[in-house]
Amino acid sequence: MAKSKANIPSIQEAPVSFAEDKFLPVYFFCGNDSYSIDAVVKELENSITSLIGSDFDKEIIYGDEKTNLSQLLSMASSFPFGSEKKFIVVKELDKIKDLKSLTAYVQNPPDFTTILFIYNGDLPSADKEPYKSLIAQKFVFEAKELKGENLINWLIEISHKNGRQLSHENATLLIEITGDNRSMLEDQLEKFFIYLKPNKEIDYTTIKALSASLKENTIFELNDSLGRKNKVQSVKVIYNLLEKGTDPSFIIAMLTKYFTGLSRVDEMNQKIPDAVAARIVGTHPFFYKNYQSARKIFSDKDLFRSISALLNADILLKTTTIDPKSIFTVLITDILK
Repeated sequence: MAKSKANIPSIQEAPVSFAEDKFLPVYFFCGNDSYSIDAVVKELENSITSLIGSDFDKEIIYGDEKTNLSQLLSMASSFPFGSEKKFIVVKELDKIKDLKSLTAYVQNPPDFTTILFIYNGDLPSADKEPYKSLIAQKFVFEAKELKGENLINWLIEISHKNGRQLSHENATLLIEITGDNRSMLEDQLEKFFIYLKPNKEIDYTTIKALSASLKENTIFELNDSLGRKNKVQSVKVIYNLLEKGTDPSFIIAMLTKYFTGLSRVDEMNQKIPDAVAARIVGTHPFFYKNYQSARKIFSDKDLFRSISALLNADILLKTTTIDPKSIFTVLITDILK
């Protein structure tokens, strides 16, 4: 199904309408960044609570194939029992099959009800109803996952707001160790904020010490086991990563980064400091020695085969329904021939 090309505002713009109790009658949150959605939903709930005087005027509904949306919207159109507002949250709207009745509702919604729809994933289409009307009414807000530099900058900004220093280099390290799940990253940062006094730096030693419990389930551990050509450990770590919910595409991206960096190690000469060389190949200085060791084990032919195997695995992930564990088992076998 074609994805929307409409200019949909970020979910970060939604809280603006919470100010001074100026709530929209309808909110439609979509996208893949569950962290941002959860945060804004919580902010909306906290803001609107003062207007809800009766438990009967607040509903949380989980959509499924049996959900009758027309009946739900009829409930939303009835007056509150004893409150200024009626507040309804409809989660997993994407599981509701028939959304036809939503079009008429969003075109003329009652002002005494605020209804929030949460759609997991991208907006299916900007040209079809009910999405066309939702966009026209400016009820749609999109939550895009933070990746790459945006995720790194988010970590640095959160640390700074909490009176701690985090360099770009160490933010990158934290992502490599923890993964790109923002909830998990936030949990790690909370540990640092408790452990470190204000104005202190979140450095390599701190990150390693407080991330020890995650060690066997990290991209770093996977790189290390592959770099030593330890097939059994590589399979164990990659299964652990998948079982804890790490996005398979993220694993492919990080492994591609690793082997691309590995291919550049021989370009470095003795005059280049390890810290600079590490930055060039895309790793933390403390990991650079592991890169040097791995490069002695991996020939140019090995690296070429590894990059080709990663490309094939990426294609299979995006174009087939094969179990990711099977794809990664074959990938590791191809890399460590």
